[in-house]
Amino acid sequence: MSTTFSDSDLLPVGEISQQENVVIGSAGNRDLIGTLYIPPRIQESRPAMVIVHGGGWRKGSTRGVSGFGEFLSRAGFVCLCPSYRLSGEAHWPAQIEDVKCAIRYLKVNKKQFGLDKDRVGITGDSAGGHLALMAAVHSDFEGSGGHIAASSNVKAVGAMYGPVRVRKTRADGSPLGLLDPTATDTEYASASPIHYDLTEFPPCLLIHGADDPAVPLSGTLEFYTKLVELGRTVELHSFAGEGHAFDRRSSTQERMVDILDPSSISGPTVIRLLTRFFKKYL
Repeated sequence: MSTTFSDSDLLPVGEISQQENVVIGSAGNRDLIGTLYIPPRIQESRPAMVIVHGGGWRKGSTRGVSGFGEFLSRAGFVCLCPSYRLSGEAHWPAQIEDVKCAIRYLKVNKKQFGLDKDRVGITGDSAGGHLALMAAVHSDFEGSGGHIAASSNVKAVGAMYGPVRVRKTRADGSPLGLLDPTATDTEYASASPIHYDLTEFPPCLLIHGADDPAVPLSGTLEFYTKLVELGRTVELHSFAGEGHAFDRRSSTQERMVDILDPSSISGPTVIRLLTRFFKKYL
């Protein structure tokens, strides 16, 4: 379903309903929780989005993407920012299993949230970008977190500086720690979206800093080229001179800030790109 919209449709409108510590499934011996952001306008068959936080698969929380959830819900999307098991708690594929559980949670609760189960998208930054891309490929990583009768398919995907190929070590040479230490090359390939059949990949938005030392732009360019060659719908936005998590870079502070912080240099541009893309393809 393609949507026609004007610039005014990209602006946040009204107050949202925020629900924290929502139980969206189970993982191991504990609950998976998330934060929901419900749009202010009461409508039926609304689009929805899962927004996945980054942190190298080993740290981070839903707070890291709260700004995305807040803005995009005001723009009309039902947004769910889910937690997932980090690598210190469980090795791969626990992370993607938990993310897929979050997608299914939204779909089985479609009436409660007034959403269209066929208009669910996903986005994420860094490790969250990788998980967003993995959620869009056809894999068997469904897990047993709950809502298994629903589909975990997504209609559109956006990845911000996410790795498309999982390796054994990080850019600085330290162990990645995502997969079990005994994992084979085949298992690493199965955790890498670049190695999948992308002939039916959904519309995709790729955002990356051109000088990213942690996740080089080359991987995103390779993924983009593969999608183009397959005739898939894909957009690539590369930001010259920018590094990793550039959308959180502040004009006044040395630390990273929330994407909606007034001092965020590129935050408004990234939010605008995400909103335009998902308004069009969800």
